[in-house]
Amino acid sequence: MNRTSDLVNFFRAAGFLLLLLVSVGGYAQQDPQFTQYMYAGNYFNPALAGKSGALEFSAFHRSQWQGYTATSGAGNPPTTQLITLQNRLKKKNFGYGLTVVNDQLGATSNLEVNLQGSYHRKIQRIQLSFGGYLGVSNSTLDFEELQFVNPEPSLPLAGTESQMALDMGAGLMVDRGDFYLGLSGRHLNQASYDFGDGNYANRLQMHNYLLMGYRMRPMGQLRIEPSILLKSLGTHTLSYEVSVLATLQNKVNGGIAYRGEESVSLILGYSLLKDNSLKLGYAFDLVVGGLDAKSPTSHELMLRYAWSDVSKTVNRVIQRTPRFRF
Repeated sequence: MNRTSDLVNFFRAAGFLLLLLVSVGGYAQQDPQFTQYMYAGNYFNPALAGKSGALEFSAFHRSQWQGYTATSGAGNPPTTQLITLQNRLKKKNFGYGLTVVNDQLGATSNLEVNLQGSYHRKIQRIQLSFGGYLGVSNSTLDFEELQFVNPEPSLPLAGTESQMALDMGAGLMVDRGDFYLGLSGRHLNQASYDFGDGNYANRLQMHNYLLMGYRMRPMGQLRIEPSILLKSLGTHTLSYEVSVLATLQNKVNGGIAYRGEESVSLILGYSLLKDNSLKLGYAFDLVVGGLDAKSPTSHELMLRYAWSDVSKTVNRVIQRTPRFRF
């Protein structure tokens, strides 16, 4: 099977999945979202921890619905910070990682700290990766930011309440070099927060992710990578993000993305230092759906550094001349 047919099959599969999602409808995800999801892989799937073999550090800051104001409460727009760290044991198949997420959404704020472990196995052209994470999730509810209708006598009307719970997840990834497919689940134990009263349990629902992408090099130092991230909350609510990124000489990249029924996005990136190990990224979201309850723009910044002590290898390309072939 050649690359052209592989690409056609990729878009056929992606199109089928998108049609399936459009027919389902409904979306109420609890996890934060990132337009530059392609650079936050081990957050969505722990199987990606240490996959590249390099020590990698990433930091994200997302300001969603900039300028949003609410009819009650402080009315601050949602903001999210994400830090990821990953590496691989030297000359081993085991990787490890750390993710820290701080998510502020209205009256609630959530802090997650997860430790990840992964195993990578090369079978001919295919690399198989398996991983899991174990961590803690702390949720805080500010009762002063809530507007109650006929509140129960036992429910606080002021102050804050915090609870911590165990959190776990798992994932797998199949990477053929040009095509990759990953499946993962977060919050598998579905921790519950009752904020001091068992009558008000708030369950952290299981989130499932399917990441699929295709890498192609149409000419010289130009790479193009379309990808799709499917997201489900439990088994009944689904959403999706699709993107196409182009990278030139491993230094400059740009692309467009679409988040189902919500926004279209522009993604820009530039790599610094001689080995392009320091990357800066920016994403701009223009909200096109649900504007009655949202502000029209979101902004996302990314800083990423990758350090590897692996010596660079030169890929030999067949050179043809009228006299020689080597």
